[in-house]
Amino acid sequence: MHGGYGGLARPRGRMPATAAVAAALLLALGGCGDDLQSTTTPAQLNQPYTDTTAYSPKAGDGLPASQVSERAAVMSHQWTANGASVDYLTTTGHLTATDPNGNAEATMSYVAYTAPSRDGSPRPVTFFYNGGPGSSSVWLRLGSFAPTRVATPDPLMTNWPNFPLVDNPESLIATTDMVFIDPPGTGLSEAIQPNTNQTFWGADADVKVMRDFIRRYLSVNGRGGSPIYLYGESYGTPRTDMLALALESAGVPLTGIVLQSSILNYMAAAGDQAVGTFPSYAQVAAYFNQVSPSPTNLGAYAQRIENFVTAQYAPIVHYATASSPISPDAGTLAAWSSQTGMATASIGAYFQYFYDTEPSPGQTTLVPGYTIGRYDGRVSLPNGDARLASDDDPSDILISKPFTSALASQMPNYLGYTAPNATYQTLNPDIIGVWNFSHAGQPYPDTIPDLLAALQLNPKLKVLASNGYHDLATPYFETEKELARLQTVSGLAPNLQVTFYQGGHMIYLDDVARPQMQADLVAFYQNRPVANALTLAALPSPWPDESPANTPTAKIARAAAAR
Repeated sequence: MHGGYGGLARPRGRMPATAAVAAALLLALGGCGDDLQSTTTPAQLNQPYTDTTAYSPKAGDGLPASQVSERAAVMSHQWTANGASVDYLTTTGHLTATDPNGNAEATMSYVAYTAPSRDGSPRPVTFFYNGGPGSSSVWLRLGSFAPTRVATPDPLMTNWPNFPLVDNPESLIATTDMVFIDPPGTGLSEAIQPNTNQTFWGADADVKVMRDFIRRYLSVNGRGGSPIYLYGESYGTPRTDMLALALESAGVPLTGIVLQSSILNYMAAAGDQAVGTFPSYAQVAAYFNQVSPSPTNLGAYAQRIENFVTAQYAPIVHYATASSPISPDAGTLAAWSSQTGMATASIGAYFQYFYDTEPSPGQTTLVPGYTIGRYDGRVSLPNGDARLASDDDPSDILISKPFTSALASQMPNYLGYTAPNATYQTLNPDIIGVWNFSHAGQPYPDTIPDLLAALQLNPKLKVLASNGYHDLATPYFETEKELARLQTVSGLAPNLQVTFYQGGHMIYLDDVARPQMQADLVAFYQNRPVANALTLAALPSPWPDESPANTPTAKIARAAAAR
């Protein structure tokens, strides 16, 4: 808001399950060479680990090399859903990211979920990470497609904060191994001296250390022959574009990338942002019965509003980017209400949206007496709710405390890992304020050129972009418009699919959206067309004032994003 044994399959042939578990434990024990017999059962092979290292998230800190360890906890589990079961391992610990010259950069915490191959072919391995910048991967790990998840009532607050950890029938463990990575200064990751955590708090430095962690993981676990995927959320999506290019350039071919809740161009013009956010705002208005008649199909309503904002681009930009807040006159509001179905008050409130610190008037006036969320506009709290005093986003409040509580019990009890001298940093608030966003000669990243370069290096690279209709932090129409810049490249025919779901920034929290996402992801991994996905050719044309795909946009950047 989000090392160890990486898989039982080897690049060639199938490793028997018990021998594979033994190999995992050899790594967890630091390669000590213990003789683990093939007759040992998985339950007997469980290896909890108490990590006594005092990891620090502070900007100026770095861990002495003498304290660095790649030991990990390894625990065996079974996932069951829809009559099928998968035996899998969790591996929780650290691996050392090392630069191409052999210099240690950071000791990075991770959790891997791995299972044996069923047919002898290497299983895919997917690397997950959230964004921020400054977020650990706990939000994706506890909310999305791991074998267990926190069951939220999203978008409601029922029984908050007591959301249980449950088995996850929508897990991807039957399809891919999953590795959740914490960048330096988040989770339990720390730079290694002479580096400090802040050494890696920048767009380009972050990509390099993430690249080097992935290379280490693949090397240690013999996964060079596995299909490799990246999955980034929020700031994790520009990180993915840059990281895909970095890995491809380093000779690590990728099979696919997933861009979830994207912010691919921080340099987009304010007017484009205003027009691009309006469709998401309209979807939120519809959720709160501010649209008449109430839409029965979110996709059809999305198309209606996209057509509207395209036709009304100039006046929307005029009202949304004036030097001080102004509202359309009554006649304009009435005409726009007729075209969109939105209440005139809802439309008027939108044009206050960009002129205040959060919560903006758009968040507090759409539903009288309530504040709506930015990450998920459907989540709301009464304006006087005491929880808003410390966090003005109800959709952030929904998950922060429940996920932190779930993590505290899951780490020792399910993952077998404890770190008594350190505190896991779910979200490090010190990072975003000092983050060096500069990239490719611009003060903030526009990563469409990076995505293009990665696709040109690897034309077979698959791309899936997933969007929540009710996400006001990274609006779906903006993502469509940014990806559409790839249309400007003659002869480019990428395997790009764009999908949409009810839900907010963390789409998978929604009980309707999550099964749909899982089905779409399985199709993506299996090289099948994703149902109802838009291809590049079907996307709306890019904004007329933006650069072509091979050139970074040079305009005033937006505010920093999110998880």
